[in-house]
Amino acid sequence: MTNTLARLALGATLAAPLSLPAQQPSFTLEQVMSAPFPDELTAAPAGGAVAWVFNDRGARNIWVATPPDYQGKAVTPYGDDDGQELGDLRWTPDAHAIVFVRGGEPNEKGEYPNPHSLVTGVEQAVWVVPAAGGAPRRIAEGDAPAVSPKGDRVAFLRHGQVWWASLADSAAAEQLVHARGSARSLRWSPDGSRLAFVSARGDHAFVAVYDVASKTLRFIDPSVDSDAEPVWSPDGRRIAFLRNPAGAEGLPFMPQRSGQPWSIHVADVASGATRQAWIADTGRGSVFREIVAANQLQWGAGDRLVFPWEKDGWTHLYAVPADGGRAALLTPGAFEVEHVTLTPDRSAVVYSSNQDDIDRRHIWKVAVTGGAPMALTRGTDLEWAPVTGDGRGIAFIRAGTRTPPRPVILPGTGAARDLAAGAIPADFPAAALVDPQPVLFPAADGLTIHGQLFLPRGLKPGERRPAVIFFHGGSRRQMLLGWHYFYYYRNAYALNQYLASRGYVVLSVNYRSGIGYGLDFREAPHYGAQGASEFNDVRGAGLYLRARPDVDPARIGLWGGSYGGFLTAMGLARASDLFAAGVDLHGVHDWNIEIQNWVPSYDPVKETDAAKLAYQSSPIAYVKDWRSPVLLIQGDDDRNVQFSQTVQLTAALRAQGVDVEQLVFPDEIHDFLTHADWTAAYRAAADFLSRTLGGDGRR
Repeated sequence: MTNTLARLALGATLAAPLSLPAQQPSFTLEQVMSAPFPDELTAAPAGGAVAWVFNDRGARNIWVATPPDYQGKAVTPYGDDDGQELGDLRWTPDAHAIVFVRGGEPNEKGEYPNPHSLVTGVEQAVWVVPAAGGAPRRIAEGDAPAVSPKGDRVAFLRHGQVWWASLADSAAAEQLVHARGSARSLRWSPDGSRLAFVSARGDHAFVAVYDVASKTLRFIDPSVDSDAEPVWSPDGRRIAFLRNPAGAEGLPFMPQRSGQPWSIHVADVASGATRQAWIADTGRGSVFREIVAANQLQWGAGDRLVFPWEKDGWTHLYAVPADGGRAALLTPGAFEVEHVTLTPDRSAVVYSSNQDDIDRRHIWKVAVTGGAPMALTRGTDLEWAPVTGDGRGIAFIRAGTRTPPRPVILPGTGAARDLAAGAIPADFPAAALVDPQPVLFPAADGLTIHGQLFLPRGLKPGERRPAVIFFHGGSRRQMLLGWHYFYYYRNAYALNQYLASRGYVVLSVNYRSGIGYGLDFREAPHYGAQGASEFNDVRGAGLYLRARPDVDPARIGLWGGSYGGFLTAMGLARASDLFAAGVDLHGVHDWNIEIQNWVPSYDPVKETDAAKLAYQSSPIAYVKDWRSPVLLIQGDDDRNVQFSQTVQLTAALRAQGVDVEQLVFPDEIHDFLTHADWTAAYRAAADFLSRTLGGDGRR
């Protein structure tokens, strides 16, 4: 792949690096990014096995661990950093095979991600591999597979239509349903006789049910609203689903604390009769807030529906009888629930939360009938993504401040054990890493902000080091006191550790509009395109560091990606007197362009007031005040933030005589698909910060 790095000296020259003794960091960037990253953890429906995807420096493979020894091994043969995603793992009912998807989603033009610019092209396709290992078999082009409970077929999506194929032989796939709209959320009935799915129609959406025997399709209680997340009752006679009222969604990247209340409906499949089982109160919690789960609705034992709700301003789990009634709070307290799954007998929910540990995640369990939640993990490690199969144990992913994420299993008794012992490279620099410290500091408007402070080793009293502030993306994210559960932020944590090893003081900021601290913090007034109130957190972070006795106030830099790139650009544009330089990865620079990316019907000409405020909330509006040098990094097939935003900002900065450097990855997407591109981007960032902030961070 061709990387273009253009250093543009346009006016003022970059600050000359200090003359420092040659000192090598205690580890390399490649070493700190070398551990395989586990994701897509899933438990087999029988036999006690678990599977996950390891991304080992760009080579993505499915791993399986089986009882009694639970020593994981790769069951797919992919060996290259080829930029082809691997996910959507689905076990067959007998646990003998795993269906999966290889390749990334197409963009709006139907083009699949091809970061290596292969002239032969790439695709996204459904595959199947024996759980014991062997040659994967391609089933068909498509994604989002749903394996029939009968084990004979797999349904999947291709360009928004429902297809299916045999798992028993290599017969060609067939389109199962020809219908208007775009299908999603494929859900088989427990006996495999029917397939429910959501048919999205733009400003409304229906729950549809296809009958395999009669080859008929009907819609459940169609309305002008948007129905979602269908879930079957254990006996297959009813379907529950969420209903979001028409017009409930506002424009993205703007606060929405309340709206028309969402509701839960339950339908009798045979008759089609549907009733409202529950509706959210007005005010807090009236806008649906999702969790990380296979389905937002969980049909628990005793005909109790478990779901997320923000009634008290925190994302919690509630349960309500399927026949209707009052919702019972299952997880009380000032914390948020995130990853959720039912136990095999449906009697309890296992979940991750930041209860009693606001900047970490731990695993908890609570009965669907209520009672005191029980902590399954504690301490200074982080745990997330719990899964349960046939009741033999609970598997999850664990990380520490120095130990990177790895899959583990907690048996019925005893301590958790690693599922892939030895997978972390021998030269991974765990011992050389630092433990980030939790800090609180005031934003410029007084709001208390959480952060994690990485102090370099060997810092002596009286020394003043250059400092770097990191902003995560999203903005619905939270950086933690340890390695992160997202691959993107696992990488960011690695770079923060690397910068600390080079002698920088590093501050990672959990700015307003992020998650983990409740609804009011997430839906902060005037955030994003409605005023960019997060800039107060950017300035507050700079003032906090400038006041520290171990920071050189003249050498404070910024870095971040996506939404973090937006805040990096805002800091440089509106506070070049405070921030000496910045690295902006695929950042948002004009909210009016970004909103159109997610809401094509948005027309700034017709939305005059909103468009004016959105522009005033964008870095592009303050280019005339921007003086600090910047490195802009982006892939030109970015589907989250248009590449045109970097083009636009570069042109504007050139006109102002600002020092701009750029690193462009042709055909790369937003969350870089190749390990090589991540390391190239971070190497360029570290080099840029060294040149602009002075030396390698040491005096």
